[in-house]
Amino acid sequence: MHAAVVVFPGSNCDRDVEVALARSIGRAPLRVWHRDPGFPKVDLIVLPGGFSYGDYLRSGAMAARSPVMGEVIRRANQGVPVLGICNGFQVLTETGLLPGALMRNAGLKFICRDVHLKVETAASAFTGGYAKSQVVRFPVAHHDGNYFADAGTLKRLEDEDRVAFRYCDPQGRVTAETNVNGSLGNIAGILSEKRNVLGLMPHPERLADPELGGTDGRAMFDHFVRVLH
Repeated sequence: MHAAVVVFPGSNCDRDVEVALARSIGRAPLRVWHRDPGFPKVDLIVLPGGFSYGDYLRSGAMAARSPVMGEVIRRANQGVPVLGICNGFQVLTETGLLPGALMRNAGLKFICRDVHLKVETAASAFTGGYAKSQVVRFPVAHHDGNYFADAGTLKRLEDEDRVAFRYCDPQGRVTAETNVNGSLGNIAGILSEKRNVLGLMPHPERLADPELGGTDGRAMFDHFVRVLH
């Protein structure tokens, strides 16, 4: 299996996800610079977290129009799996590969802590390493993670089983109190129509090794090896 991590000016989680991928895959992923219009064939593309282009204009808006994203969009439309984490999720919504938008957190403050997530679907290359309704713990670190979409889009996401994760408590209860950023429906991650694109605000790569304090994120990267090799 071969993976690529796209790096933008302001990316700061590219190294984290590279290490997590390398531990699961057994080889270092390809680093792709934002100005590169093309790159070799890979089985997985990751857009890491950070603050691409300093989050100027709007989070992810400038990165979505960088030279490399034309190729990422083309491959996603061909069915290549694309994972966008935190800022990567914002980029995916700005490109239109995923619906909706990520707005300022409801509390208007940067949030950096571990959260619990309920796995809403195991039917994807990204979530197949978990069981439906399983509760996992990932860290969040964002200021603009408040997911919003119109009523019709939300209904389609629900009806098509495209909500991947929701913010919850350790027992899996989805409540207003567990909604860390104000996202509609406590949504933490969503899938594309073809289920080959996932955007999520929490960081699985930051809990993918015992030395980091947990391994809940490791199952996502290990599952890639099983289904994308």
